Amino acid sequence: MKIATYNVNGVLGRLPVLLKWLKEDRPDVVCLQELKTADDKFPREELEKAGYGAVWNGQKSWNGVAILTRGQKPHLTRKGLPGDPSDAHSRYIEAAVDGILIGALYLPNGNPAPGPKWDYKLAWFRRLQEYAAELLELEVPVVLAGDYNVMPADIDVYKPERWLDDALFRPEVRRAYADLVAQGWTDAVRHLHPHERIYTFWKYWRNSFERDAGLRIDHFLLSPAIASSLQSAEVRRKPRGWEHTSDHAPVMIELDLAALVHG
Repeated sequence: MKIATYNVNGVLGRLPVLLKWLKEDRPDVVCLQELKTADDKFPREELEKAGYGAVWNGQKSWNGVAILTRGQKPHLTRKGLPGDPSDAHSRYIEAAVDGILIGALYLPNGNPAPGPKWDYKLAWFRRLQEYAAELLELEVPVVLAGDYNVMPADIDVYKPERWLDDALFRPEVRRAYADLVAQGWTDAVRHLHPHERIYTFWKYWRNSFERDAGLRIDHFLLSPAIASSLQSAEVRRKPRGWEHTSDHAPVMIELDLAALVHG
């Protein structure tokens, strides 16, 4: 099974890019972030014509997450992260696909820090930690994929000294990510590429992509019940170079489900 995460940065405006990439890479499951569209405007029909069923949690102009599955519709298990009923942001959706529980998330940016947006980010991270711990207790295959808006270590950011006060790199948020992983999750990309500089996001300005001045902020966390089935993890950089594309590239992992079944 090939599972991808992709911050599409506007699913309607980038739909040609998304459809082109789906046709080229043919992932089995895709976690999308930053749909930036209301539920009733989500391009369900276009995606179905491309062979993908979908569940989504949209929001006009901002945020929004979705899960796509090739040849079937995902079985929706949750919309929204528990812990704060007043939180109106569409940042989490979860579905069961072929016996795997898949959570697609878009963690808050948090800038400027300090400030209300920073406080919201840390609070959301705490809710994620609490819910992730509950998922681990189920002892089932779980994948938490998406845009975490955090660079976990110096190796995950071009010129880290320039980012010390940014909400994506402050010590508090890196510690929150480390504490989450320490629950028992496997960071798929870093697990298979422990020493490589790997980026998933490049700003649009100053030829950042061409200079490879990027950040690694899109991550896969795998529960112990599925981590041993991980075969590959890579950034699909090609779509980042297309016209009118997202500032993120898709990230894709491959799982050996036979190993999962027999493990």
